Amino acid sequence: MSAKSVNGPGGKKPASAATNLIAGGGAGMMEALVCHPLDTIKVRMQLSRRARAPGAKRRGFLTTGKDIVKRETPLGLYKGLGAVVTGIVPKMAIRFTSYEWYKQLLADPTTGQISGQGTFFAGLAAGVTEAVCVVTPMEVIKIRLQAQHHSMADPLDIPKYRNAAHATYTVLKEEGVGALYRGVALTALRQGTNQAVNFSAYTQLKQWLQDFQPAYRDREIPSWQTAIIGLVSGAMGPLSNAPIDTIKTRLQKTPAEPGQSAWSRVAVIGRDMFKQEGFHAFYKGITPRIMRVAPGQAVTFTVYEYLKGVLEDSKWSIVGGKYEE
Repeated sequence: MSAKSVNGPGGKKPASAATNLIAGGGAGMMEALVCHPLDTIKVRMQLSRRARAPGAKRRGFLTTGKDIVKRETPLGLYKGLGAVVTGIVPKMAIRFTSYEWYKQLLADPTTGQISGQGTFFAGLAAGVTEAVCVVTPMEVIKIRLQAQHHSMADPLDIPKYRNAAHATYTVLKEEGVGALYRGVALTALRQGTNQAVNFSAYTQLKQWLQDFQPAYRDREIPSWQTAIIGLVSGAMGPLSNAPIDTIKTRLQKTPAEPGQSAWSRVAVIGRDMFKQEGFHAFYKGITPRIMRVAPGQAVTFTVYEYLKGVLEDSKWSIVGGKYEE
């Protein structure tokens, strides 16, 4: 099938929401297990304030990773994984299901084809949807866990947050439900731009490969090609919105100040970062973020397309038309 068609292979009806849920959930689980250590390194680099000390040498992602392993054991790289795994299935289910639904809304009703602009806005809407429904609360808890510098090998070194469930309970008890949605606007902006760029690049690259290889014009391209274009498209999003992600991370790490609005905090954080740490502070963690997101998208698209194909070809596959919500 054409990359820009909302129909399934061979002109079949689009995959159902159930198919997208299972395929997206499986893809997200694999991505989290493979790439989470790089996300932990990225968060530590973004929270670092070493640049404030005169003459302090900036640490790269390898040094940051080695320090985490040395002080906190290799398990320290997986801090916050529980929050990610708990949220990854609904996150990916919402991402792919909503993206396909928005695509159907924006596609030409007679030909089933969607334009590049339609793909961009479908990805944008899907990113905002997942940010509001799942990603913001998940990331608040994940960042609180990742920001702790305790040793996981020392039973006497007791952190404030023991695990994802305890962190959620503590945050709700001490700061209220609103704390789980701290930075929701920035998260929606980041996820929206991420998925708009991600899906647009992936769809266009896939279309080019199908046009270049006539044998794959009406069917899926090989998995290794899916992985490559997923890697390339996954790297584009972080480059487009790194400052948003860094400010969001610092905003979600700390409790809110009494009487201070979210946007005023964003302005204060951005001003202080520029004043005390320089322009480069907005791009802290960009290397591990690209190394985390790009391979993650390669894994996600490859596993998603594979599982989706298996489910659609199996005799117990659930095939939909228009989405049944």
